[in-house]
Amino acid sequence: MALADVFDALVSKRCYKEAFSYDKAFSIMEESLGDHFDPQLGKIFLTCRPELAELYHTYQATAWDS
Repeated sequence: MALADVFDALVSKRCYKEAFSYDKAFSIMEESLGDHFDPQLGKIFLTCRPELAELYHTYQATAWDS
């Protein structure tokens, strides 16, 4: 859950910060493997990059259409 929560926090705009790019977010996540995140689970998470980017792109486009 921590992987998903941190990724969402990084790529989402908040009232106190702008959203990071997917490249920057994945870089931060990768650098945190072994420190903040389990390295084995983190590597699996990182392989989901295309699906995550597509999901966020679709969700953000849908949110703006509403």
